[in-house]
Amino acid sequence: MTATLTVAALTERGLGERRVALVPDTVTRLVAGGFAVLIEAGAGAGAFHPDDEYVAAGAKTDTLESVLDAADVLLAVRRPEPEILARLRPGQVLVGLLDARGTGRAGLDELVARGVVVLSLDLLPRTLSRAQTMDALSSQASVAGYRAAIVAAEAFARYFPMMITAAGTARPAKVLVLGAGVAGLQAIGTARRLGAQVTGYDVREAAREEVTSLGASFLATTVNVASEGGYARALTPEEQAAQQAELSAKMRAFDIVITTAQVPGARPPVLVTAETLAGMAPGSVVVDLGASSLGGNVDGSVPDERIVTANGVTVIGAGNLPTQMATGASAAYARNVAALLTAVVKDGAVDLDPTDEVVDAVWVRPAEVAPAVVAPTEVVAEAEAAADAAPETLPEGE
Repeated sequence: MTATLTVAALTERGLGERRVALVPDTVTRLVAGGFAVLIEAGAGAGAFHPDDEYVAAGAKTDTLESVLDAADVLLAVRRPEPEILARLRPGQVLVGLLDARGTGRAGLDELVARGVVVLSLDLLPRTLSRAQTMDALSSQASVAGYRAAIVAAEAFARYFPMMITAAGTARPAKVLVLGAGVAGLQAIGTARRLGAQVTGYDVREAAREEVTSLGASFLATTVNVASEGGYARALTPEEQAAQQAELSAKMRAFDIVITTAQVPGARPPVLVTAETLAGMAPGSVVVDLGASSLGGNVDGSVPDERIVTANGVTVIGAGNLPTQMATGASAAYARNVAALLTAVVKDGAVDLDPTDEVVDAVWVRPAEVAPAVVAPTEVVAEAEAAADAAPETLPEGE
């Protein structure tokens, strides 16, 4: 018997987090595709999606307890709190940006050991062309890059574009973007559209063409690093020292610096040292997209805080900018999640084939594992009821 698979979006409880894993438009598509959709009451409020919008789209809203009991697949943006994870049952599927690399892996391994199926979207490499519609890291990085340029412009006490007025001419702001991945390229493009004079920098020489195609200059470097899975690898101590020395000498010519360098699961590289900050002009702005509990790209940056150095440089710790654009970021993320569900759900059940390159990438599991099929809750319940009703058969001799 084929039953309806129930997917549910949880409320994000992280400090300052306003995104939601599903938006009403995506709910409509999922319901049309045969899914039953549950939304934890109030989950969309931070992204300006009230419960009645979800109900109109075909979902049901309910309490956390009811959602956890009824859902076959739980959808989150960030990893849920430990007390929620502790309540997940064997066979339930958890999907999200779950911090599955580095120090975050241990907590997920505990879930897997309990029989929870974990699909972590932050494990998806950008090099898989068929997975682009599921690439949540890229969709959220694009939001972050756009927002970084806007935040920098707001904090900068002068014009971004050249302005010619009766009172005189104002030169354009000089912007340096460190890192030409998805976030960096979006920051470059947005700063250019705001009228700034933009320069991009990356340790991958292959990024030069992408930077210049946006009308920006490319800052040459002697530190060249190949990418792995679409991401730059961590630099050696020698490479990092050379990079810092290069950047320190050149960064003082810029009004605004946006840093976007991250290494999945590891401490972000320090690109802007305290000495470099001390040499920048008063009124300069540095936006650190790498700022997190692990550290940041800028010495002294604090996540979600804005500080001003003794010499008047504003340093903005901006490690979670997508939540400042919760409506747009949630819409993009929900499309990523829906694309993944479409790829892994077959005949009303989550069917995970480890030979599939997408499944193999995102599925957090022990090294040796058999293909998994997660049936809808009601099918499992019917099977258990049938087993309970069947007469007990004892082995011969008992």
